[in-house]
Amino acid sequence: MFVLDAPVAIDKPAAATPVAPRARLRRLGRGLVPYLYLAPALVLLVVWTYRPLVQAFELSTYSWNLLPTQPMKPVGTGNYERLLELPAFWDSLGRTGVLILGLLPFTVLLPLLVALAGRRVHGRARTLYHAFVFAPFLVAPVAAAAVWRWLLHPGGGFVGQLLGSDRNWVYDVDTAHTVIIVITGWQLLGFAVLVIWAGLAGISSDYDEAARVDGASPGQLRRWITLPLLSPTLMFMVLTTVLLSPALTFPLIDSMTQGGPSQATTNIYYLLWDYAFHSFDAGLSAAAGVLLFLGFGVLAGALVWISEKVAFHDD
Repeated sequence: MFVLDAPVAIDKPAAATPVAPRARLRRLGRGLVPYLYLAPALVLLVVWTYRPLVQAFELSTYSWNLLPTQPMKPVGTGNYERLLELPAFWDSLGRTGVLILGLLPFTVLLPLLVALAGRRVHGRARTLYHAFVFAPFLVAPVAAAAVWRWLLHPGGGFVGQLLGSDRNWVYDVDTAHTVIIVITGWQLLGFAVLVIWAGLAGISSDYDEAARVDGASPGQLRRWITLPLLSPTLMFMVLTTVLLSPALTFPLIDSMTQGGPSQATTNIYYLLWDYAFHSFDAGLSAAAGVLLFLGFGVLAGALVWISEKVAFHDD
């Protein structure tokens, strides 16, 4: 005779305890805290960087002479077409390239040599050495332009007396651009040395000590240890030179040559300013600015990609 078992009661899973509204708000608040810290910087970035970029692109599609009483006339891509047909635009691009190439020795090669030489200076002389190298960077560009104009004056300037020449270095087509490059490089040298010093300070001495144990010479240490570890810093200085050199030369050009003689010192940055505030062609100036932004953006992306490829990794 079979006896049926009594039915077994199966417990139902307990219902999930609802999360209290206050707990949800606390979690949400904790998640928003990092964004609240970033909010002021993001607002300033949008207001002072991205919004002007959008406005510049919009302005580049209009014809306007900057007078509030004159209406803005839409021209589409007319400003870009007109700009690309101007010989002055292409000439300014060429001078910008020459400017960047001329400044690279002052921002990469010479600072590297000065920084490596500074490692041999010790004590109080090291502090004096650092101050002497960095001092030109603290001079205001307009003040530097005034002093250099006096030094290069053809009527008894120090440079003319030193070289025995009465050449007008600032207003000579063959030398004006070189003068701008040399003065800008003289001012940037201290900053570049400071950056490379920081890069050298971040290199551990353990690498050199291990290489010395293996019999490496000082030249081999610099070639195979210091330079590879310093390559990210050097690429940063190359990137800084490419992106900022046209803007950094603007005070000197405006104070010393006003883009002359015969536009010999007019680079792309000064050209777009000239179109806006001398020719009063806001649309053409905005078009030049947009092309400048896009072109240097491509260069910056290429340099960042190269720096990632050539960077030395400790692992």
